[in-house]
Amino acid sequence: MEKKVLGIIGGVGPLATMLLGETIVYRTKAFSDQEHMHFIIDNDTSIPDRTAYILDHSKPNPLPVMVADAKKLAQAGADIICIPCNTAYRFYDGLQDGSPVPVLHMIQETAKKARLLNAKRVGVLGTIGTLTSNMYQDALIEEGIEPIVPDAAMQQDLMTVIYGYVKAGKRVSKEQWQPFEAAMKKAGCDYIILGCTELSVVNRELSLDRNLYIDALIVLAECAITSCGYELLD
Repeated sequence: MEKKVLGIIGGVGPLATMLLGETIVYRTKAFSDQEHMHFIIDNDTSIPDRTAYILDHSKPNPLPVMVADAKKLAQAGADIICIPCNTAYRFYDGLQDGSPVPVLHMIQETAKKARLLNAKRVGVLGTIGTLTSNMYQDALIEEGIEPIVPDAAMQQDLMTVIYGYVKAGKRVSKEQWQPFEAAMKKAGCDYIILGCTELSVVNRELSLDRNLYIDALIVLAECAITSCGYELLD
């Protein structure tokens, strides 16, 4: 397969963007600089908050900025686009329509990964914007999997972790994280999707159980590698 150039619409958030790039490098089967993937990152921190717009359409719309970034990356040589922000996939159809090149779909790929793991009942942790849009719920049901989401109180606690800690550059402790995991286990989940790339940062820092969690950012990284014609490291 001919090697393709990946374009990353970043800045959503910045730490998650850098983690995606790092994960791509670590997961690519390569033994020299020249064997690694060529990817271009536009760390565009001017993209308006996706959840804010989903909950209140009087807020700035992130879609025009993401479309402009996709066009910029394509002009710079990108053959495929991805964006390391689960909530951004609420705007996927508009982004793909406006992009000159294909855009990978993180949420659909993550649901497919859950099916390949023979998951039956999967917890989904993400922003209010992602969960109220039912993107993961619909994708999992399409794969024959029952989705489980946090209750309202836990969702607010999760938003504090995402916005008050990770996006603010603060570390999350194991003690802070444990109630989320415990609740999903109590609900009978055999897997838990980390459906927010800020939670992928938590995963890296806390080394969460690989046999329990499906990290959407890692799924996106692996999809990007294979879609661009590279091999995954075993």
